[in-house]
Amino acid sequence: MAAIVFDRIAIIGIGLLGASIAHAVKAYGGANTVVLYDDDKRARDLAAKIVPGQIVDTLSETVCGADAVFICTPVGVIKQVTEGLASALKPGAILTDVGSVKAHAADGMMAAAPAGVHVIPGHPIAGTERSGPDAGFASLFQDAWHLLTPATDQSDDYQAAVNQLTRFWQQLGAKVEQMDPQRHDRVLAITSHLPHLIAYNIVSTAYDMESVEDGEVVKYSAGGFRDFTRIAASDPVMWRDVFLANKDAVLETLGRFSEDLAVLQRAIRWGDGDTLMKEFTRARGIRKAIIDAGLDTEEADFGRRSTGQDD
Repeated sequence: MAAIVFDRIAIIGIGLLGASIAHAVKAYGGANTVVLYDDDKRARDLAAKIVPGQIVDTLSETVCGADAVFICTPVGVIKQVTEGLASALKPGAILTDVGSVKAHAADGMMAAAPAGVHVIPGHPIAGTERSGPDAGFASLFQDAWHLLTPATDQSDDYQAAVNQLTRFWQQLGAKVEQMDPQRHDRVLAITSHLPHLIAYNIVSTAYDMESVEDGEVVKYSAGGFRDFTRIAASDPVMWRDVFLANKDAVLETLGRFSEDLAVLQRAIRWGDGDTLMKEFTRARGIRKAIIDAGLDTEEADFGRRSTGQDD
């Protein structure tokens, strides 16, 4: 029997993650009532047809009486959204998010949330390149990590709220851990943000080449390039905000990457096969570790079915 963790939850933003939370609650439990809002009327109209839950037309109506509020918007507007809903939050409610940058989200929510509301930033490491209400599906969070970055100074009530939110995500199938927000942002800069930046850049370079190569870049695209195009098809608004919100960690990681890339460039230029073999062999070890951790398989699949671990 599905466990009920919250009586009523509110979801702000009916994209891939917001819609998936609603579908997952219907499939696995976690809440009695789901209320959803998006500032895009077209998204609300579509969601009313395909996303389980009550679709409403205002922020205040969405969060009124909610035990937990999930902000599923781009990270760049989290503070603005929190300001818009703050007056309607009930005392003791949990306010959380699903953004890929946690220090920025925590600062924005804490600055705008009223006293008595438990701000608990969170990040499901799950996603696909698709976006919009029709992108959501119930199993997105199954066996995916969900990282919570709660405040360090915790009262008994706050800790109870963290435990309750943990149970909710576990009910949806996620594996939950806690992490310092600054560390989260450094880790995600290398595991998620930089790969997306590289993908956008490679595909952009290919786009420029395509105009002078008579369509051959697309026609003869190999599996690796197709993987990059899948990643680069992700929501540009979301990723614009991610890079601006996590710029320090991304720039630090990008600097290290540029230095390491220069080593490979130099090795290729001077025919240094030993260096190339050393670096390529080390990279294979990381791939094996990811497979051993159950985050991917050895299956050859250049069409790349989603594993739910993209974000």
